[in-house]
Amino acid sequence: MSKSRLEAFTDAVIAIVMTILVLELHQPTTDTLAGLAGVERKLFIYIVSFVLLAIYWNNHHHMFQLVHKIDGRVLWANNFFIFTLTLFPFATAWIGDFIDSLIPQLTYGLITLLANSAYLILTRELIRVNGSDSKLSEFFQRYNKSYVTIVLNILGLILGLLIHPYFVLIVNIGILIMWIIPDRRIEKQYKE
Repeated sequence: MSKSRLEAFTDAVIAIVMTILVLELHQPTTDTLAGLAGVERKLFIYIVSFVLLAIYWNNHHHMFQLVHKIDGRVLWANNFFIFTLTLFPFATAWIGDFIDSLIPQLTYGLITLLANSAYLILTRELIRVNGSDSKLSEFFQRYNKSYVTIVLNILGLILGLLIHPYFVLIVNIGILIMWIIPDRRIEKQYKE
C-alpha cells in the first residue's frame, strides 16, 4: 500500500484538531489588560496543546520518511493514534476552565498517555511491516525515548493524584521539552 494517503489523512486530521483548539480559545470580555488576564490559563494550555500536536506531527512526518510499506494493521494503528489526538480539544478546554482541579488534569494526562502509547504502537507496527533490516527498524531498535515518555506520563499522573494536580501538567511540559527537537538522525539517514 502507498503511504501517501495515510500521511495526507493524518496531516488533515491534525490540522483540523489544531483548528478546533483555537476555536475553543475565546477572546477577553473587555478591552483591558485585566480582561486579558482572565484568559491567561486558557491561552497557556492552548499553547501547550498546540506545541504537543506540532511535536506529534513533526515526529510522525520524520518517522514516515523512513517508511516504505504499510498494511492494514498500520492503518488501524495510525487511526488509533489520530483518534487519541482528536481528544485534545476536549481535554484542553476542560483543563483551561479548571486547571487547579484533579479530574481535568488527570483526563489531560491520560489522553497524553494514550497518545504516546498509540504512537509507540504505530512505530512497532511500522517496524513489523517494513522488516527488521529496514532503516526504520535500525533507527528505532535502540530508541527508548517513547518508553521513557510513557513512564514519565504515568509518574505525572501518580504525582498529580498524590501531591497536586499541577504535577500532571508539569511532567507533560517536561516531556514536550524532551521531544521539541526531532531526532536529527532520521534526517541524516533520509539524506543517505
